[in-house]
Amino acid sequence: MTLDAVVAAGAAHQSALLTAGEVSSRELTEATLAAIDRENPRINAVVELLRDEALDAADAADRSRAAGEAGPLTGVPIALKNDLDVAGHVTTLGSRAVTRAAAADGELVTVLRRLGAVPVATTTLPELMIVGFTQPEITGVTRNPIDPGRTSGGSSGGSAALVAAGAVGIATASDGAGSIRIPAAACGLVGFKPTNGTVPGSGGWCGLSTQGCVTPTVADTALYLDQIGTFSGSLVEAAATAAPGFLRIGLTRSAAAATRAEKLDPEVDAALERAAGVLRAAGHTVVEIDVPYGLRAKSATLRYLGGIAQSVDGLDDPSLLEPRTRGIVRLGAPVGPRAIAWARRAGERFASEVHRDLGVDVILSPVMSSTALPVGRWDELGALRLILAMNAFYPYTVQWNHAGVPAVSVPAGLASDGLPLAVQLVGQRDDDVRLMGLTSQLEGLIRGGLA
Repeated sequence: MTLDAVVAAGAAHQSALLTAGEVSSRELTEATLAAIDRENPRINAVVELLRDEALDAADAADRSRAAGEAGPLTGVPIALKNDLDVAGHVTTLGSRAVTRAAAADGELVTVLRRLGAVPVATTTLPELMIVGFTQPEITGVTRNPIDPGRTSGGSSGGSAALVAAGAVGIATASDGAGSIRIPAAACGLVGFKPTNGTVPGSGGWCGLSTQGCVTPTVADTALYLDQIGTFSGSLVEAAATAAPGFLRIGLTRSAAAATRAEKLDPEVDAALERAAGVLRAAGHTVVEIDVPYGLRAKSATLRYLGGIAQSVDGLDDPSLLEPRTRGIVRLGAPVGPRAIAWARRAGERFASEVHRDLGVDVILSPVMSSTALPVGRWDELGALRLILAMNAFYPYTVQWNHAGVPAVSVPAGLASDGLPLAVQLVGQRDDDVRLMGLTSQLEGLIRGGLA
């Protein structure tokens, strides 16, 4: 396998080669930086290349391995979404309104450095991570490497584009309303949102947001989350065995949209049916369900808009925000602490009741209404019309942030035009290990019969 192929293969394969001494972190990091140099001009996914720091960190990782002091992530290159503080660099949040460099590493970056991971670049994101596509004024359009006329999703669009282009094996991502799962679905990657509160650096947007990653395979995601998170068992073991037991899975197309959801694309619907079919063939019981979202789930909008309004407080110069962002911030300004507290309680009730009331262990649904969004589709929309359009196109994700439960986007083959298809699995709170096992099982079944 060439070094370029190793770069694209994912963190788990890279970790195994590093452990076996078949490649050094210096070699792998140099190859990753070269891949970014080669691929980024066509996708525009990088805010800042951390070349010198990355090579120094790679050399340190090689010394740690030589001394027998290495862990699974030691020496593995990783791209960082530009919502994480990296000492001496500007955490732009996709905005001109942030101008000062971070004085110190943030919590998650500190953990990653301690584990020996090698940050190689920071990745693009929409301004303040608000929207489900990545084209802020400060960096321009980030394009989907599968089809440059399509978006790579958002808000972790730069991370997803870079991984899907084969330029890095893993990238951090965060998810406050679908921002791990949507880019993963758009780019054909695995995007696992863990139970809220299990990963360092989470908790933004009034508790909706959690940190995670986007990767080529389930094994990569399990390796990463096992190292940084706090779970009730081994995600790596669950992914490796892919034997979650026989589960009762609820198949749903119901959406928690405040307005009418867009009609589900027939190819997305067919992918959902195929996933249900292979899960039945594996011994699971799959039943059609209609999720009763109601006000408990739809109150997520209060936390979403309230969280956006609160995020302006730490900016260096809010007057530099894009006009549409300022409009969305104004929509959230009336949402006060009492409304947010009420919404959080509603989300907790929804989490505690939804699977139980439906009589299922896991929910199977779409991730988004169609394949990746065309670039520029919503360019002319103002703040309110954009929120409504996103709510109609992406109606399957934010309710699970609101509930705080684990949810994952799983690649489900390709549409007739070559764009990735995906399905979503949603587990119960703190049931990440079992959900990871089911995700791994579904990944194997899809690769064996659907792709």
